[in-house]
Formats: sequence, C-alpha cells, structure tokens
Amino acid sequence: MKAGVTFHILGSSSSGNCGLLATPNCRVLIDLGFPARRLNDLLHPLGLRLGDIDAVFLTHEHSDHTCGLAALARHPGIQVFANRETAREVQTHLRFRPAWQFFETGTTFAFRDIEVSSFSIPHDASDPVGFVFSIASAAAPHRLAWCTDLGYVPELVRERIRGVDVLVIESNYDPDMLDRDHRRPWSLKQRIKSRHGHLSNDATHELLRSTEDAKWRRVYLAHLSRECNDVALVRETFSSLGKNGHRYAIEVVDPVEAGLVACAFDAL
Repeated sequence: MKAGVTFHILGSSSSGNCGLLATPNCRVLIDLGFPARRLNDLLHPLGLRLGDIDAVFLTHEHSDHTCGLAALARHPGIQVFANRETAREVQTHLRFRPAWQFFETGTTFAFRDIEVSSFSIPHDASDPVGFVFSIASAAAPHRLAWCTDLGYVPELVRERIRGVDVLVIESNYDPDMLDRDHRRPWSLKQRIKSRHGHLSNDATHELLRSTEDAKWRRVYLAHLSRECNDVALVRETFSSLGKNGHRYAIEVVDPVEAGLVACAFDAL
C-alpha cells in the first residue's frame, strides 16, 4: 500500500463486518467479523495478510463483528482493544487469551499515530461503542467515525460524528421489506426495529438530512441487510440529499458483492 492514510471497508453486513485503517505507522482493523481465510482473501489485493495487522478495535461482541478473533491465536502480537464488558463476552467463546487492551467507554486514548475516541451507542449488546479515529498529518488532521449497530441516534452520537471527514453509518433495513420477510419471526423483527436494534433507511436519511454543520466529506452507508434491504433502493432513498446543498459524497456498501471499498484521505 502507498504511504499516507487510507481506509478500506473489507465487508459490512450481517454476515461479517471489518474495516482497515492504515496510517504511516500502523495498520488496524475495526471489528474482525470474518474467519482468517476469508479475511486474508480480502486483504490480499492490498498486499497484506492478517499477520501484518497491528491492532483490532472491537465495537461489541456479536459474532458478525468478532468471529475472526479465533485466528489471533497464531498472531499473539496483535493487540485487541475493547471495553471490559465486550472483552468478557468475547473471551467466553475463545480457547486462548488475546492481547487485550482495555478502555473505558467514553474515553480517548492513543495507539501509535492514531487518537481513538469511544462513545456509547444503543444496541442489544453488553457495552457497544462507536469510534472516532483521528490521525495527525502535516497537511491536515484526518478523522473517521465508525458507527454501526444502533437502534436510534442519541444527541451524544450525533455530536461525536458531526465533525469527522469520513462517516461510516449503518442503513440496515427497509421497514416494508422487513415486515414482508417470512424467515424472521415477529420477535426478531421487533428487536431490529427497537431502540436497541438497527437503523432503518429512513432513520439514517433523517440523521444525515437534519445534522447541521456536519464536516463530512464522504459518507458510507453500511451494514445493509441482505434480505431486508436493497442497494438500489438505498441509493434512490439517499439521492435526494445531493440535491439539497450537501457537499459530501455518499457510497453504499453492497452486502453481497465482495470487494474493497476504499478511501484515500489525502485525495478527499
């Protein structure tokens, strides 16, 4: 990979979630929701393998964000950052102990040339968080927010994500498609719709439309449901934002088609 600050979404859906943030001094993963073989396939076009990663930052314990941690038994040097509640839940499913690095939710700390700010999000997990990653550079600071798996957007979350350059936010489901889905029981549908579930297309659209003074230059709509959402529908739903004076680009992360979604901060 070229020097500088780059960001890639390796995949984002209910089948697996993982992002790669690379700076001049480190390469870190945001969540690790793919097994080792699949992750290495995703990293291969970048000239990387799991062993080249320096750290993993976990948002919460659900398997589509953590199932790849088992592979770290062969890579004991990779540090795993999580709050204690998330680490406790994850550890019960592991036969080894990763190189845990604990943080308190709501705190800011440093890892090499990255400043990491964590913030609480409403989801049905033990202590789920979103992250803002800030990287200092000679030209200008780069800030990335990763914010998926939340049932609604509290004002705290809105404030934390308002000032970043790149925002990854979920747009999980279309309400009509969810209602029509015959594979999900009523109880699961209610959980998805709840204030500790996931954001619908409409909820995410309202967040973007109503957030004033946002500094975003690029927004990635991620964590789309494979069965209860549609890429074309999401693109149509959010197309109106480009007609209302918003200056950021919007990209939809396809949950089915594998492939890297890339962003070079220096090119923004």
